[in-house]
Amino acid sequence: MQKRENALPLSGLTVIDAATMLAAPWAAAFLGDYGARVIKIEHPEKGDTVRAYGRQKNGVSLFWKTLARNKEAITLNLGKPEGQAIFKKLAAKADVVIENYRPGTMERWGIGWDALSEINPSLIMLRVSAFGQTGPYSSRPGFGTVAEAMSGFASVNGAKDQPTLPGIALADGVCGVFSALSVMIAVHERSQNPGNRGQYIDMALYEPLMRLLDAELMAYDQLGVVAKPSGNSSESFAPRNAYQCKDGTWMALSGSAQPIAARVFQAIGRPELINDERFCDNAARLRNVKELDSLIGSWIKERDMDEVQHVFGEVGAVIGPMYTTKQVYEDPHYIYRESFAAVEDHELGATLRMPNVMGKFSRTPGRISHAGQPMGKSNTAIFRNMLGLSEEECAALRAKGII
Repeated sequence: MQKRENALPLSGLTVIDAATMLAAPWAAAFLGDYGARVIKIEHPEKGDTVRAYGRQKNGVSLFWKTLARNKEAITLNLGKPEGQAIFKKLAAKADVVIENYRPGTMERWGIGWDALSEINPSLIMLRVSAFGQTGPYSSRPGFGTVAEAMSGFASVNGAKDQPTLPGIALADGVCGVFSALSVMIAVHERSQNPGNRGQYIDMALYEPLMRLLDAELMAYDQLGVVAKPSGNSSESFAPRNAYQCKDGTWMALSGSAQPIAARVFQAIGRPELINDERFCDNAARLRNVKELDSLIGSWIKERDMDEVQHVFGEVGAVIGPMYTTKQVYEDPHYIYRESFAAVEDHELGATLRMPNVMGKFSRTPGRISHAGQPMGKSNTAIFRNMLGLSEEECAALRAKGII
């Protein structure tokens, strides 16, 4: 890894994204946001599954445009010996390889950890799979939906007595964040060990989501309490719920700390409730949560959203509107902070406003150089310029369906 002065924070880090779908490609995308060179591999005929995923514009997946941003898109058939030979050449020049095939697949192709680490001892390999590389479930296929179910998340999510799957790819997103973090930890460790040796990371899709269930899992381990869905409320603190305003909008309220709960009572004009034995501390509020919700809900129901926000803001109580995706784009605070980046895309001939790089670094901020590319857009840059293949060699590989 070579880094230029004043470059992006991960400039000089080369990542091979040989994964498909969501979790592992998300990890690669996060690294690309901060300047890593990410080479995205797709099958020459099939392409990545995400290209057909979600809403389309002019036949192009909008999700692809953000998931594959900053990546150099190449086509390579890893199931063929010639494709595997090229992949080894790429791995020899890379810092990180990311894959999410079912355990054993890369080994059958001769490009598993043992083979690649022999070629490049400094390589870091992130291996994301449904249930991990080891254990009785390791050979099972699986997606984020199963991870959300089997991690325990669905059992505590949704309306009371009805486990509910999230409406977004939550398990994949959380796993992508933890995976990118794990890669950077490995990169740091590599820079510290005497031989600059790499290592592989075994990431099971369900495990990062379990990490978010610390309180619920420990309650069972130590107290035998099985957590259940609680809707918009919380079993840990009160008040916490969604309340409808007079104008039909909804507000989300949290009084997780004692001073904040006291401010809620001030906001609704009932300061005497601060010392009321029913609501004087969190344990009391949890015991009387239905009455508490009724008091707060009836006050909010009689007022429009703007008035509710103003009154709560005056006393420093925590409340916020439950935005639609349209409202997210319109919020002046988000516009001021540039929470969305405007990215010019030649394929669609449009300016795409997508979520910006998260974390505003004071000295070395990340960037979005381009949206997800068309298939094979960077074949020449990688096969000719990086690997040194001739045009004749590339033509022969194309004819065979290798690239």
